[in-house]
Amino acid sequence: MRIGELAELAGLSTKTIRYYEDIGILPEPERTPSGYRDYDDVALERLRFIKSAQAVGFSLGEIREVLAFGDRGEAPCVHVTQLMEERIRSLSEHIRGLQRMRSELEGLVKKAKTLPGPDSGTFCHIIELARPPGGRNTKVATPSP
Repeated sequence: MRIGELAELAGLSTKTIRYYEDIGILPEPERTPSGYRDYDDVALERLRFIKSAQAVGFSLGEIREVLAFGDRGEAPCVHVTQLMEERIRSLSEHIRGLQRMRSELEGLVKKAKTLPGPDSGTFCHIIELARPPGGRNTKVATPSP
């Protein structure tokens, strides 16, 4: 099948498919005598796998690793499980950071409701409450997913 048909069946753009070929997660297909890419059903299944892996949060680099297991004829399930466990740990840390930030914001809202309006010369007295002495911001650092 040609790239346009593959793209439609996989729910991707032709540009994305070419990119996947460029970065090596989709092997370059055979070419027709006229030079068109000629994909088989294996390419479609691989693209569907890539989309599924992305849907559960895997990066293209992680997907490349998983596909490499299969390309070598090895079962990738143990590796996939390890990646998922790491993703769970990362998400848990991120959630804890967000919960701390939420608590800080709730405290600021509560305190702001008891304060008089700002004097002139301030940007926003509520946000200024979030700054500790010395002017440093109290924003909670949250890890990237």
